[in-house]
Amino acid sequence: MRFQRLGDRGQEIPVVLDETGAARDLRSLTPDVDGAFFAADGVARARAALREGTLPVLDATGLRIGAPVARPGLLACIGLNYSDHAAETGAEPPAEPVVFLKATNTIVGPDDTVLIPRTSTRTDYEVELAVVLGGRARYLATPEDADAVIAGYAVSNDVSERDFQHERGGQWTKGKSCETFNPLGPWLVTPDEAGDPQDLRLRLAVNGQPRQDGTTRNMLFGVRHIVWYLSQFMVLEPGDVVNTGTPAGVAFGANDFPYLSEGDEVTVDIDGLARQHHRIGRA
Repeated sequence: MRFQRLGDRGQEIPVVLDETGAARDLRSLTPDVDGAFFAADGVARARAALREGTLPVLDATGLRIGAPVARPGLLACIGLNYSDHAAETGAEPPAEPVVFLKATNTIVGPDDTVLIPRTSTRTDYEVELAVVLGGRARYLATPEDADAVIAGYAVSNDVSERDFQHERGGQWTKGKSCETFNPLGPWLVTPDEAGDPQDLRLRLAVNGQPRQDGTTRNMLFGVRHIVWYLSQFMVLEPGDVVNTGTPAGVAFGANDFPYLSEGDEVTVDIDGLARQHHRIGRA
């Protein structure tokens, strides 16, 4: 199944896409695709309603695409999680997942404008596979237990300001939490449709020039391990989002790629999860 949220910011309509790609209005089941929806077995209820044909078609013409999940309580991220990305930044592959948190209000729609901060000189991009929690993860016993609490997957761009991240003291939060720094979506795809999360191709281009082209096979720590690992240190709730790391090809890496500039056009896609296309502006 593929979930979306369509409409103006703060007024998004929850929908599920049927087999023809038509948007089916979910408002008879839920006011939004959020933690409460997942906690109340919303995916199963939406699946049943879709099968029974009780959801009306929504005319999506001209509607903005919002992030596919609303108001996550937590946006957790994993750094240096691809062997090729660790190599290009000159970092040693970590022995355990590198965990940091990102402000949840960085999440915007997949095609919304991304704003370069006012004093920024090194705003960067990172295509990532995002995991959306469908159940509560607290002290999971094994990585395999993660399957029961994963609602689905989405395309994420973990936009980063490298000076803020590395040169301004403290942890990575300052370089990761600027407004608009996490376009998400366009779809939330359930695991049965997304397929093997460790066999997905990720791509990102700037102004049509390929920058990142990787595969989740190169993750140092897989999706299930990440969710299990995080649950040993924090409680993940339904609707929370986890960014799982980025492959090689960022501007911060050992290459000649420039950082983002106002007016740039960025496309981000992952196999089976659709594509983002956003313009870079300035705050």
